[in-house]
Amino acid sequence: MIALVAVVALALAFDFINGFHDAANSIATVVSTRVLSPSVAVVWAAAFNFVAFLVFSTHVAGNIAKGVDPAVVTLGLVTAGLVGAVTWDVLTWWWGLPTSSSHALLGGLAGAAVVKAGFGALDLEFFGKTALFIVVSPLIGLVLGFAIMKLTTIAFGRCAPRRVERAFRRAQLASAALYSLGHGGNDAQKTMGIIVAALVANQALAAAPRGEAQHVPLWVVLACHAAMALGTLSGGWRIVKTMGMKITKLAPVGGFAAESAGAATIFTATALGIPVSTTHTITGAIVGVGSVRKLSAVRWGVARRIVWAWVFTVPGAAALGALALLLLRALGITV
Repeated sequence: MIALVAVVALALAFDFINGFHDAANSIATVVSTRVLSPSVAVVWAAAFNFVAFLVFSTHVAGNIAKGVDPAVVTLGLVTAGLVGAVTWDVLTWWWGLPTSSSHALLGGLAGAAVVKAGFGALDLEFFGKTALFIVVSPLIGLVLGFAIMKLTTIAFGRCAPRRVERAFRRAQLASAALYSLGHGGNDAQKTMGIIVAALVANQALAAAPRGEAQHVPLWVVLACHAAMALGTLSGGWRIVKTMGMKITKLAPVGGFAAESAGAATIFTATALGIPVSTTHTITGAIVGVGSVRKLSAVRWGVARRIVWAWVFTVPGAAALGALALLLLRALGITV
């Protein structure tokens, strides 16, 4: 029981780090357009991160819990996977790179599971679908961001610039709220899935029959949303600077378009139970918005650096998860 409590605490620590690491996704655009001050923006985002449990079901959490064969999931394996994900998140936060906490978590678990039981321990179809959305989610965000920005430009192109800016400063409050709601609804569920896997491994929760959705206790839902909201409140300014200021210059209308595109993508994925990266989605949307003006408005060198970080996230976190499992074994801890 002590080991289980420690693993749950580590999972909630990951969720807290996810909050400040991925807080940039929720607030970078609204801060960079100066619609909200940084301190007000994090409170705004944290509030909608938390209330997401009232809006979304726990489909994503159930799917994450099924990513690794339940027969090989132990508290030691979950611990190793979380250590790999947390280490990767801290490193990329320090480097100011907006990588995916979700994919770091999947990579950490996969690396630990492969070391323990080989590739047969993984649900390859599930991981394949997730890998596909590493490509698909930023592309959807890009296309929607471009389309919303283009349509908005056509619709309001003849209006006085000052009047347009005033209107979209208000509209961006709504789009930022929707994006934060989607972020909380999709990302917090990944930690729920890990805690559920630990509870099942310790026989503190009954595993769902094959083909049925895994039950997620209410206390797990509330704890994960609270941890993410607290993490968001702590900021994450290194990544905010990259997301909101280095990729392209944003005005309130562009921030509205990017957040609306990102929110639409995440809401759809969450409804389908697909654990997409909120980071990938909003980055693609920001690039799409910047491309409406001209391609040179996007700093492609920064975008390229971010994409490379995405590519290395799963294998990097997997390597760290594998190393963590080997270290636990070396210390004589049963995994």
